[in-house]
Amino acid sequence: MTAQQPGSVRMFDGLPSELGDTLARLAAVGARISRRIARGGLEEHLAGAVGTNAGGDGQKALDLIADEAFHAALEGSAVRWVASEEREEASPINPAGSLALAIDPLDGSSNIETNVSIGTIFGIYPAEATAEASFLRPGHELIAAGYIIYGPQCAMIIATPGGVRCAILDPDSGGFAPAPLLRDIPEGSCEYAINASNYRHWPAPIRAYVDDMVAGSDGPRGRNFNMRWIASLVAELHRILIRGGVFLYPGDDRPSYAQGRLRMVYEAAPVAFLVEAAGGAATDGCERILDQVPGSLHARTPLVFGARDKVARVATYHDLDDTETSALFTRRGLFRS
Repeated sequence: MTAQQPGSVRMFDGLPSELGDTLARLAAVGARISRRIARGGLEEHLAGAVGTNAGGDGQKALDLIADEAFHAALEGSAVRWVASEEREEASPINPAGSLALAIDPLDGSSNIETNVSIGTIFGIYPAEATAEASFLRPGHELIAAGYIIYGPQCAMIIATPGGVRCAILDPDSGGFAPAPLLRDIPEGSCEYAINASNYRHWPAPIRAYVDDMVAGSDGPRGRNFNMRWIASLVAELHRILIRGGVFLYPGDDRPSYAQGRLRMVYEAAPVAFLVEAAGGAATDGCERILDQVPGSLHARTPLVFGARDKVARVATYHDLDDTETSALFTRRGLFRS
């Protein structure tokens, strides 16, 4: 496979050749997966349960199909190591390769049979001699990150130190075509995304933050807000890049949820890299995601990302005392003149 075959895009112009070729390979697989999803249910049951992955989450047939497709496409590439959310350990690809790819091959697979947007998330680092050294490092050392969203429109969004690039899959040609560059994440949006069914488990600062938005124009924020929750990280990210707002997946008091449920290597770090490239911010609620070093390939983290002002506001709620975070719809200290 080369960067000139179907599925490649001109959006890689100006990138180092090895990085451009790797991204073109990912794009080619994404184009095939998109077509397979579109035919799901006609020839195969993509949402069928097939086991659990390294993190203990249920796997669907499409999870494994996507994982195997991306691994196969990288043979002969500049990728030395691939770390997949679907595998316990990183896989060696090319001993002489200069790149290390972390990938969530199919994010949001629980939504397959409901026809909700799902996607692929990836981050690319310079390769080191070992898989651990390649992936257990701060996210600000990424050289590229992005996602492919399989929705009504299949799009590929990529962030590099030079900015954010976008391409749209042309169903007629079967390849991606460059689209206008995305602007920075808009500020001023009244949307926030969180799974409100877990309210009783959240830490007090997160409850207080959401309480104030639920209170709307009658509360301390003095305006009304809309909640969105798709339960597909790629879909939430894509909406925020286009329309602004904030996404929250905090840790909570349920067993195994103290550090949230999103993986640092495969999800949080790539998302944070892309969000910051688009003018936004990403934290664990308080601290910048891209400064944190995961302790293992499948380490989890709370995640808050979106417009900078909104992410910063979430952090301020952690500075409130217990009396202010425990009372609903109060005039909290950080809003007092």
